[in-house]
Amino acid sequence: MSLEFSTIRDLFAPLAHPQWARGLKDDVAALPSRPGYDLILTKDAIVEGVHFLPDDPLDTVAQKLIRVNLSDLAAKGAESFGYMLACAWSSRCGWSERERFAAGLAVDQQAFGVSLLGGDTVSTPGPATFALTMLGWAARGETVGRDGARPGDKVFVSGRIGDGRLGLAAAQGRLRAAPERLESLIEHYRRPSPQLALAPVIREFATASLDVSDGLVADLGHIAVASGVGLVLALETLPLSAAGQAWVEARADHQDALLSLATGGDDYEIAFTVRAEDEDRVRRRAEGLHVRVTCIGEATAAGPGAVQVRYLGLDTPAGQGGWTHG
Repeated sequence: MSLEFSTIRDLFAPLAHPQWARGLKDDVAALPSRPGYDLILTKDAIVEGVHFLPDDPLDTVAQKLIRVNLSDLAAKGAESFGYMLACAWSSRCGWSERERFAAGLAVDQQAFGVSLLGGDTVSTPGPATFALTMLGWAARGETVGRDGARPGDKVFVSGRIGDGRLGLAAAQGRLRAAPERLESLIEHYRRPSPQLALAPVIREFATASLDVSDGLVADLGHIAVASGVGLVLALETLPLSAAGQAWVEARADHQDALLSLATGGDDYEIAFTVRAEDEDRVRRRAEGLHVRVTCIGEATAAGPGAVQVRYLGLDTPAGQGGWTHG
């Protein structure tokens, strides 16, 4: 039996949904409809040397792939249930590496309540590449988009910003910090935590929402463009981890350091806007769900389609604001 079919039979079939995936013996999955709900789909691909390092363990690569897609659906207020997977294995991906990749999938399927529905597996002479399409449900017509922000809305972000950028530097050996902080940052980079618990708050209160993958400033720019508003970001309000705060304080230019974290990417937090009158309720609901949220700015009628970055009340240039895809 070929390595491709052994991979499907021995590694991926045990992960498949017991009914909808048809045992991975067919070219399709068959999903029942859910009355009153929209089917929500998102797709992300990650490439060796671009989105993960060549020496990253493949179980963490698999988990990152699941989690970045879960993050997209959480930002829409959707409930995830399954995924389609495509693997282009490089020459480094022998049987033991494939087993490790599948083991990472199994851990996160259990943790997040999703199942494999189907996909494809091939070999490539280029870098290893993995693509995943995540599926979920949202109440019909209630998916939160990027285009609902209005002047006067408050801008929030979940969790902490900057650990993705610092985690990459730590994984590459370019960061000096206490060993426990380096370990925490590398863990965040390799296995980010999607803010699934925040989905009910997004559904109830968010006027616009997305996940922070390419850099906070750049991603807020997508909301500004789609909604036709200006967004003002106050750098000094940026929520940081202890490692991030220590890194900023060690820099001579705190403004530049904060801007670097706000444009670094790979955080997989949720940035969203809410009506000003809902600000306190959003804080209370998030606190009750044990999710940290921070108000970092507001939407304005001035400068529609742009993000104005300020530090202690003064404007500061932000460049392109984050990662751009070719």
